[in-house]
Amino acid sequence: MSEVTDPQVELGIRESYEAFKKKGLKLNLTRGKPAADQLDLSRELLSLPGPDDYRSENGTDCRNYGILQGIPEARRLFSGMMGAPAEQVVVANNSSLALMHDIVTQALLKGTCDSDVPWGKQGDISFLCPVPGYDRHFTICEVYGIRMVSVPMMENGPDLDEVERWVADDASIKGMWCVPKYSNPTGTVYSDEAVERLAAMKTAAPDFRLFWDNAYGVHHLTEERIEIANILERCAQHGHANRPLVFASTSKITLAGAGLAMFASSSDNINWYLKRVSARSIGPNKINQLGHVRFLKNHEGILGLMEKHRKLIAPKFEKVLEIFEAKLSGLADVSWTTPKGGYFITLYVPKGCAKRVVALAKDAGVELTPAGATHPYRVDPDDRAIRVAPTFPDLSEVAQATEGVALCVQLAVAEKNNPMDEPKR
Repeated sequence: MSEVTDPQVELGIRESYEAFKKKGLKLNLTRGKPAADQLDLSRELLSLPGPDDYRSENGTDCRNYGILQGIPEARRLFSGMMGAPAEQVVVANNSSLALMHDIVTQALLKGTCDSDVPWGKQGDISFLCPVPGYDRHFTICEVYGIRMVSVPMMENGPDLDEVERWVADDASIKGMWCVPKYSNPTGTVYSDEAVERLAAMKTAAPDFRLFWDNAYGVHHLTEERIEIANILERCAQHGHANRPLVFASTSKITLAGAGLAMFASSSDNINWYLKRVSARSIGPNKINQLGHVRFLKNHEGILGLMEKHRKLIAPKFEKVLEIFEAKLSGLADVSWTTPKGGYFITLYVPKGCAKRVVALAKDAGVELTPAGATHPYRVDPDDRAIRVAPTFPDLSEVAQATEGVALCVQLAVAEKNNPMDEPKR
């Protein structure tokens, strides 16, 4: 496209933008939710396990209290996905975020199995936060007053030189948020070297924990099924078996509001967790667990279902990337990720332009995640990163919304390059 430093080009972009606004559209690319046709793939779950099928394989009546760790066949079903033996897996109710929240609060109040005193009595504590990252992770820290330290996300994982420097010198660093595969929102996949270094690194805090949110472990967007190194095995090999806390869920596999959440870790961490949460629960929804076992059957059943998801959502990602390439490829300092899995694309605009793009999009009827949401305290110091979530709208809406976003980027760049012509905001 022509240089947007030309005022006449800016005028043409603004006219196109105003024409787009007049369409009166209401489009949403904010959150990574499964669409209705994805949820329909698991419709059978609504009738499972059935009125007469309520006993676990060991004879337990799943209608009743008990089995805080989850029924054995459910733990075995997700063992492969979690990279842990079934006895080191907990299957809970629908929210993995709730499990993470539980563990943070329990560590603050009571400490971990490696803590001399609770985290909350050790003075100010901190978490490392690769950025761009997942806003809900950051919210947990912010709510409980945990200082967040940003570390850059690189091509193959976090900046490990910076991570190693922080954890080696500062005992207040108690945790690190990781989305190791198809990261939210960049789609980054941690390399084997990155996993190895995280497992082996020396930490000043003996109770340091990796919060390993493997939310997109089976969520491929291409025919390639990328695998990553097993963090539980690598940490154990380096004498840090208690370091990783691995989380996942079926929220984007079966039914987002009625799925299952999983937690896997060392035997010590599992025993610590079960002891701590026994005060708030006598057991999870085991009927739902049994229904998932009947529906998914085994690990290959999970992968087969995820292939059906891939065929529904991959065209939406392809459409976003196609439009970005056509409309934005000529703009300086504008780029975007090309994920091979997960639920997001990250759009990078020139420094200082992300908030303006989001505001322009909102005025034009396209809702985007607020600029800054991908960083701690909702502040992106460069004001560059915008998270795009194309899964929920239908394909035609994705196309319309992306066209609108591209126009907004063009206009924001033109305003930046022609500041004398920029309208009051």
